[in-house]
Amino acid sequence: MSHTAAEIASQPDTWRRGIELLANGLGGLPERGERVAVIGCGTSLFMAQCYAALREAAGHGETDAWPASEFGRRREYHRVVAFSRSGSTTEIVEALARVRPGVPTTAVVADPDSAAVRAAGHAVVLDFADERSVVQTRFPTTLLLLLRAHLGEDVAGLPALAATALAAALPATARTARQITFLGTGWTVGLANEAALKSREAARAWAESYPAMEYRHGPISVADERSLVWVLGPPPPGLARDVRRTGAAVELSTADPLVDLVRAQRLAVELATARGLDPDRPRNLARSIILP
Repeated sequence: MSHTAAEIASQPDTWRRGIELLANGLGGLPERGERVAVIGCGTSLFMAQCYAALREAAGHGETDAWPASEFGRRREYHRVVAFSRSGSTTEIVEALARVRPGVPTTAVVADPDSAAVRAAGHAVVLDFADERSVVQTRFPTTLLLLLRAHLGEDVAGLPALAATALAAALPATARTARQITFLGTGWTVGLANEAALKSREAARAWAESYPAMEYRHGPISVADERSLVWVLGPPPPGLARDVRRTGAAVELSTADPLVDLVRAQRLAVELATARGLDPDRPRNLARSIILP
């Protein structure tokens, strides 16, 4: 079994540990009413997008998600939070250094000895969710589950549901699909971005992602009988019908979208294996991007 597959399978346990960690008390996470910037790169950026949408929807305060490389000092924030599994990504460390003096900063990482921890005023360490694989799976999902709990959501049942997702059927057309599109709405747009990234990283698949209502505005033109369109969360009315008219297969689920992401992670590994690729060794990628 690849490291990636093993780490996907471990998520019920890391999710439980994330809930326990929060129950024991954590400092440094945004407080209600704060105006917050959340920064990340790649997968961590997509988790920032999810969190920003969830936090605003929950009424906790204005929240912006930024690619770390684009984060500037043009806006006033009460707190800046950085997501980074390794804590060594150059753009993350440099962005933390650009935060205005006096603004609290928090790094959420897997490595307690990383540069991001030294650069931030506070650290939340999820070392139990660290990974050997380049392709991130359990760290970002554990992070997002913890943040959802911090926003007041009842996530106690999700670890058990994640366990069922490890054995749930994948879309019948997935292996033969020429092209896969993941769609989301609200906070699940970030999940759709992450699901597509997994298939690109692990399997070099033609995988795209969009806000669900935007799909009709151009991207649907590539859909045909060899396409799979996977919607994370409830689809907008009429969208599934319009996609099926193209001949594409549509995957819908009533599961919690984060749980459904576990299935999308499994799909990425299965596609890689079917193509003779090693998901632990994605082409042109490294576990952390450290620039000279």
